[in-house]
Amino acid sequence: MQEYSDRVRRLDKTIAFVPTMGYLHEGHLSLIREGRKIGDCLVVSIFVNPVQFAPGEDFENYPRDLQRDLELARKNGADVVFTPDDKELYSNGFQTYVNLKELPNHLCGISRPIFFSGVATVVTKLFNIIKPHFAIFGQKDYQQLSIIRQMVCDLNFDIEIIGAETVREHDGLAMSSRNVYLTSEQRNSALCLYKSLQKAQALLSSGINDSKKIIDSASEIIKSGTNTEIDYIAICDPKTLIDIKKIEGQALMALAVKVGKTRLIDNMILIP
Repeated sequence: MQEYSDRVRRLDKTIAFVPTMGYLHEGHLSLIREGRKIGDCLVVSIFVNPVQFAPGEDFENYPRDLQRDLELARKNGADVVFTPDDKELYSNGFQTYVNLKELPNHLCGISRPIFFSGVATVVTKLFNIIKPHFAIFGQKDYQQLSIIRQMVCDLNFDIEIIGAETVREHDGLAMSSRNVYLTSEQRNSALCLYKSLQKAQALLSSGINDSKKIIDSASEIIKSGTNTEIDYIAICDPKTLIDIKKIEGQALMALAVKVGKTRLIDNMILIP
């Protein structure tokens, strides 16, 4: 992979990169198509990263279908699909991790304390292997995108990070590889995430800017769903992810909810 990237760079061509954990859906494919537009060469990685999963999480059961993914990547314009295995990226004695100081201490980082160290570490490794000029990430994983941008700035990576809009099903559910875990009843219940975000924007547009009132409304909508459990609902500064009490400018509303055993996340930028 490194030799291939070196050859591309010697030809003064650009590399666009889309990192994924596979089991590709339309959200991933939209990132791949975006990468096809902006780079001379498009690389997609497929790697279920073990170091971002805590014990008891779904690493072993995470959905995988490599042959299907390879075909979808090819059809949507990928020039190269990089598929390392665990031992190639984490050899015996591996001991170097990338940790950020502030951004992981909010939202998903509270209930998944090792998650963002694992993400930052594997993305750093993939950047060093693939050597892209551009890397495309989805805004559905807003905190992850913020952390990658901060890391790229702090560590002086010469890479432009591009955030792409969340892709949703026809009924508003944010696309996720984990949606496959949902039963039909749970799939219907999962719509409460997007409905709560829509209600939040409606309340803000009507003049209610108290974060607690908006969060309480979202909580009520989510709790009305079947078999739902709230991990967090937060309204925060879009850059620092620090909670805000009154919405006076654009604000990020982010939430994580378990529907059955499946943990789903979603977010929206609220605009007064």
